[in-house]
Amino acid sequence: MKGFKSKGFGFFLVLFFLILFYPWNSALAQWGRYGDWQMGPGMMGGWGMGWFGGIFMIVFWILIVVGLVFLIKWLVQATAKGGSIGQSGSRAMDILKERYARGEIDKAQFEDMKRDLANSSG
Repeated sequence: MKGFKSKGFGFFLVLFFLILFYPWNSALAQWGRYGDWQMGPGMMGGWGMGWFGGIFMIVFWILIVVGLVFLIKWLVQATAKGGSIGQSGSRAMDILKERYARGEIDKAQFEDMKRDLANSSG
């Protein structure tokens, strides 16, 4: 025991065993009654957020899911519209056919515009 002659080491050894084997050392903060200055056995005196917390949590997740649905729907529609050039040309061709059917343009103009549309989309 010559190496342990230091008084400081013995003090810390006794202190270590007292802390280690003291029966309520880890739960000291939760043991007994709370003073008037503390919140009590939980946040806000044990009440927490009450039923507001549950409602807000449900509303939050519903908003997240609805937002994701709208985002996916918007992305699908945006890629469908922008992905096909033939659709815009098809719409222009439909308008041209309608104008020809109503008599707004004659056959020569119709064929000329039809050729222009075919050249611009291809």
